[in-house]
Amino acid sequence: MTEKLDVSSLDANRSALPGGTVDVLLIGGGIMSATLGTLIRQLQPDWKIAVFERLHEVGLESSNAWNNAGTGHAALCELNYMPEGPDGSVDPTKAIAINEQFQQSRQYWSSLVEQGVLDEPSTFINSTPHMTFVRGEKDVAYLRKRYEVLKEQPLFAGIQYSEDSRVIHQWAPLLMKKRRKGEPFAATRVPAGTDVDFGALTRQMFAYLSANGVDVRTNTEVRRLKRLRDGSWRVRYRRTVGQTPGEIRARFVFVGAGGWALKLLQRSGIPEISGYGVFPIGGQFLKTTKPELVAQHKAKVYSQASVGAPPMSVPHLDTRIVDGEASLLFGPFATFSPKFLKNGSLWDIVGQVRPGNLGPMLKVAIDNPGLIKYLVSELLKNHKKKVDSLRVFVPTAKDEDWELIQAGQRAQVMKKDPKKGGVLQFGTEVVTGADGTIAGLLGASPGASTAVSIMLGLLKTCFPERIDEWEPRLRELIPSYGDTLNPRPEVAEEVLTETAEALALV
Repeated sequence: MTEKLDVSSLDANRSALPGGTVDVLLIGGGIMSATLGTLIRQLQPDWKIAVFERLHEVGLESSNAWNNAGTGHAALCELNYMPEGPDGSVDPTKAIAINEQFQQSRQYWSSLVEQGVLDEPSTFINSTPHMTFVRGEKDVAYLRKRYEVLKEQPLFAGIQYSEDSRVIHQWAPLLMKKRRKGEPFAATRVPAGTDVDFGALTRQMFAYLSANGVDVRTNTEVRRLKRLRDGSWRVRYRRTVGQTPGEIRARFVFVGAGGWALKLLQRSGIPEISGYGVFPIGGQFLKTTKPELVAQHKAKVYSQASVGAPPMSVPHLDTRIVDGEASLLFGPFATFSPKFLKNGSLWDIVGQVRPGNLGPMLKVAIDNPGLIKYLVSELLKNHKKKVDSLRVFVPTAKDEDWELIQAGQRAQVMKKDPKKGGVLQFGTEVVTGADGTIAGLLGASPGASTAVSIMLGLLKTCFPERIDEWEPRLRELIPSYGDTLNPRPEVAEEVLTETAEALALV
């Protein structure tokens, strides 16, 4: 197994590259940069790679375990990936696509475990059933239709459905204790769901990169990017400790800096970023580590979003396993800050404004009064009101058993739209310069879970002359690369079984 380094000391172990040139510069020390870095190291080990992270350690923003719910997004329980149409139909296309992407992540992680790149699987992924729980006749009817469609899909094999309180009690006792009689409710359950510690996964990947010749620099903030005549990028940075300036050149730049990706891409001057803006939404979770409560709930249980709430704010009660300790989280509760990152600047929301994106952002504000109303209502909730929301899931919840923790910042994408003028887009989007020498990622969930698929798409877009040469190795790392599993039931079953065994999920 590859020797693991103390991630807090990565900066001290870096090789110096003052004024040098690298083949690839990764800006941001999160799961996206970690995934792209490990892929490139596996595909092109002779390339020189550097990583700049402005904080003192990698994986501290959106990838941090307590800044997200750790759901391995496979559309097993998330209703927003399969909404009911105006005619009452439910289309599984997007849910299947999300699941396909997560299976690529699982395959890649399995390969890294087998190589010794990643530690023992339970340090970053654990088996946790995924459930959906709804109340009311309308939502029960919808969930029943959703189940009937998904049970026929190979990637959703094993999905269970029940309207029986005794069965649901066996699945998740806290949901049913002292629940009001006569209330229509239903639940689905997929035993093959997972809980993922993306912070641990990120740190382990960067430890591998640092141990294998990648220059990982923490406390390093990128200030300017300029494309030079030869097609490379001159990147100016500043040490956040000591304020020492520096400069590096890179043939390819990836901006995986979370909410700050927008401002860095704007500074790069690429026209492709014109028209984009982001709207920051923070979050809080209620958390408990009380053993008698944790013991009664081993699942991630999602429900329907409140009217006007963004999909990322769908309420859910989750088992979390971080550093070997199990706890429960409920939320998220929306908060507001003008910062694009938890450790961002109060001027972020103002500093993004450009002539090209002002119109689309104003149009989004006009078209989404429900979102503003939702945010205001969330901000007015005190601790008791938040536990009241929890009691919809857990009728026996007590105020004193739950503490409030601050989660990460999410920067929701706003962009130009030819028909509406501007739209608020949920999910993630890669923005790439015309010549393929720079790319950046905007947006939020389900980004981390689908990081491998997103980065494979980036490799194909930015390195078209290399992708055919890399394909044999990519197929070794990700057996379903270039294909889909769901249309091939036998292959899907084989791949799912193999990755579950490799990740110790059986």
